[in-house]
Amino acid sequence: MKRILLLCTLLAAPAQAQSLPPLGTQDHVMDRLFAAAVGDEIRKACPTISARLFRVLREARALENWALEKGYSEKQIDAFLESRSERQKLEKRRDAYLLAAGVRSDDAQTYCSLGRDEIAKGSLIGYLLKLR
Repeated sequence: MKRILLLCTLLAAPAQAQSLPPLGTQDHVMDRLFAAAVGDEIRKACPTISARLFRVLREARALENWALEKGYSEKQIDAFLESRSERQKLEKRRDAYLLAAGVRSDDAQTYCSLGRDEIAKGSLIGYLLKLR
């Protein structure tokens, strides 16, 4: 009987995973990846701001755990993270945000200003950054 229950559980798992919406449609996922992408651009361009590495790693692990708890497999998560089209959608959203915030690629201080604002607001972007 125990063996039959285990087999039923194993057979049912893929069906559940297949019925899940794509990770790229999950606001919880995309909002956190967006914050990380914006923060990464800020810390690369602004010499007075850096990433709070342990927070970034903790948030990444929490996001992975969230996806696993929702029923996504590690294979699905990896495929999503490696997807060129998903990366391009995220970069487009990031770039639009930076542009709307007045960031100019030729002016590091515009990145610094946005980073300081995000830190002051206590946004998720700001939570992942720190002043040097």
